[in-house]
This record gives sequence, C-alpha cells and structure tokens, in this order.
Amino acid sequence: MSADPTQVLAFETDCHIFDGCGFPAPGLHSFLFEPIWGDANSNVYFNKTMLLALLGSVIIIGFFWAAFRKPQVVPGKLQMVAEAGYDFIRRGVVYETIGKREGEKYVPLVVSLFFFIWMMNLWSVIPVAQFPVTSIIAYPAVLALVVYVLWVSLTFKRHGFVGFFKNVTGYDKSLGAVLPLAMVIEFFSNLLVRPFTHAVRLFANMFAGHTLLLLFTIASWYLLNGVGIAYAGVSFIMTVVMTAFELFIQALQAYVFVLLTCTYIQGALAEHH
Repeated sequence: MSADPTQVLAFETDCHIFDGCGFPAPGLHSFLFEPIWGDANSNVYFNKTMLLALLGSVIIIGFFWAAFRKPQVVPGKLQMVAEAGYDFIRRGVVYETIGKREGEKYVPLVVSLFFFIWMMNLWSVIPVAQFPVTSIIAYPAVLALVVYVLWVSLTFKRHGFVGFFKNVTGYDKSLGAVLPLAMVIEFFSNLLVRPFTHAVRLFANMFAGHTLLLLFTIASWYLLNGVGIAYAGVSFIMTVVMTAFELFIQALQAYVFVLLTCTYIQGALAEHH
C-alpha cells in the first residue's frame, strides 16, 4: 500500500485475497486529498473537494440559466424539468412549512440550498468524481451557519430582543416551577445543538454512505482471486444495491436539510411560540 495517507485510492490494484496482503479497508485516509494547487501545510491550497464544489455550482447555475434564459409559455423539456424541480421545493416545502405569503421571499434561497446540496451529494456516484463533497464537515457546517444566521437575524427583526429571548428559551409561564430548567435546556438546544445537528445530520449520512460504497467496491476487487471470486460477485451486487440506495439518500438528505431550514424560518416568523 502507498505510504502517503492522503492518496485518494484506498487500495492497491494488485492486491487480492490469498496473495499475502490484508484487506485494505477504507478509513479517514479515504477522505483526504492531495492539493491540486498550493500547499496543505500552509492552509492555502485547492483540492478535489473544492474543485467538485466549484464545478457543482457552475452546473446548477448553468442548468437553470439554460432552462430559463428564454422561457416559453409552452415549456421545452429542459424548462419543464427545471420548473418541476423549482415548483416542488416552492410548493411542497416552502409553502407547506412557512406559508405562501411569508415564504415567497425565501423560495430562491431554499431552492438554491436544495439543488446545491443534492449536486454535492450526487458527486458520490458520478464516475471519476466518486466523492460526496458534503462528507467533508466544513461544507455542511457553512450551509448550516448560513441558515443559523438567517434564523437569528429574522427572530431579532420580527420580535426584538425580548421576543428573541422568549423564542430561544421556550418561555411559557404555564410551566410553573420547571420553567427555569426548561428555559436553560431550550436555550442550549436552540443556540448550540440546533446548528450542530443540522450540519452533522447531512455530513454523517454522506460520510457513512460513501464509506459503505468504498467498502463493497474495494471488497469486490480484493476478492477476485481463486474461490474468492464467488464472494466478489456478492460484493459487487451489494455495490450496485448500495449505489441505488445512496441515490435515494442523497435526494432525501437535501430535502431534509431544506425542510429543517424552512421549519427554523417559520419558527422565527411565528407570532406565538
């Protein structure tokens, strides 16, 4: 195996079972990449995940620009697909959670978040790329931070300082003696736990999914020797099954992220908490 832990390959191509080499299981080294440009030691560099994030942004922008640059009353195939995706998030997520009147202004943000996250997840099953950008915690953390800042600012703007305090502490006089304890729990839950879980939910699912795909993919190749070929076939079938399942999870996690985003916005705008 390579001595460099930052190599993207998690296995050597000439390593098979019964050849005297152990199973090269995927690990944290499978999520580290050498810089394409710059020096990792100086923290000024450009690597594969950054490239995929940039390409994903260009693809999403290019898709919607191509679909809507000359909109038609009778939409073509590209415009129809773009409208269906946009309308699904607008009506099925934003309107259903926030309401049409309050939610309309947040539709562009939520649509952008959904398709960006979905594209970043999809890189996992696209040949050559084969890596979900959101399995690197920095990306979900920044997206969750954007939502967090929006939620805090909206709550302040709508309710003022006192209203914000009541909102994040779940102030309710009917709780009686347990009110102070409930307020402390709600305070830490809303201001600390909420953004953490918002980011980690997306990150953990993509990290685990990519690890499983790597595990079965590597096993399929590693077992291609002697009687191990029969087991390699089973592992390959599992790779196909896991890839199909991962496609579902990728869309689901993008949906869950924006659904929670709309829930937080709705909570910030609500008159009674």
